[in-house]
Amino acid sequence: MGVITSRQLTKSYRNTEAVNQLTVQFNEGVITGLIGRNGAGKTTLLKMIAGLVKKSGGDLSVFGEDPLNSLKVSANSIFVDDQLPLPLEFKVKDVLKEFERFYPNWDIELAERLIRHFSIDLDALPINFSKGKRSTFNAIVGLAAHAPLTIFDEPTTGMDYSARQDFYRALLKDYLEHPRTIILSSHLLNELEDVLEDIVLIHDGQLYLHETVTSLKEFAVGLTGDSSELSSVTSKYEVLHKKDVGLNQQYVVIETQLEEKDEEHLKKMGVQITPVSPADVCVYVTNRENGGIDDVFNRSKHV
Repeated sequence: MGVITSRQLTKSYRNTEAVNQLTVQFNEGVITGLIGRNGAGKTTLLKMIAGLVKKSGGDLSVFGEDPLNSLKVSANSIFVDDQLPLPLEFKVKDVLKEFERFYPNWDIELAERLIRHFSIDLDALPINFSKGKRSTFNAIVGLAAHAPLTIFDEPTTGMDYSARQDFYRALLKDYLEHPRTIILSSHLLNELEDVLEDIVLIHDGQLYLHETVTSLKEFAVGLTGDSSELSSVTSKYEVLHKKDVGLNQQYVVIETQLEEKDEEHLKKMGVQITPVSPADVCVYVTNRENGGIDDVFNRSKHV
């Protein structure tokens, strides 16, 4: 069942369509990764879902209601980013008390354990934190709220690798104990494959794909070998990516799996067949219009 459903959803800023005729459903009780490049429309979409931004057109339903000015949506959701607004004079302990008053499922014990783990001073002012520590604190608040809809928009901004890994592990462990709908927007899909269940990929405000992580791992296959051998077989497949890797050698990524006879033929010809990570699939899918960076330096294509 979809806790969030949009149909032909649009958000315009002057002459720019930040979200463009987007139809998508986020399933209840699932950790979904919202993936896309800078400017893809991720933050705009998440802010509309949280009721922070008014849509320009189309339909958007969250918990069965239009999220804008909805008390139901506000009481049952939390939106966390690196700009989480907090009173300037509030200390960490003050923030925890205020969130406990607002969120009925607030887990103060979890918040305090995470505060200690990340060495955050209860008497410190979050406004004085470094970017990484502020992101860490905001993420702790988002986890401890246990809101039925928890939205993290690039929550690890400024965190070092160790802190990011601790956050992902904390997120997964807490989710398993307290299942809820979580949307996690990030550029670091390669770090999140073990956390996410679904992936929604948007580009230029439009939906490119919505798959489970499991199915996305089988979405494409990579082939490395002689260029002529590859072209003779891959011409009947949808090619997502192609690059030269040596003299008369290419790396080609095709959508879907190889037919058995083609796989046997390529193996006999010495072609290496490898899986393609979900992160790379998302890059290749959104690169199809402009090609890869190698195409910029391929003079023959620009003459």
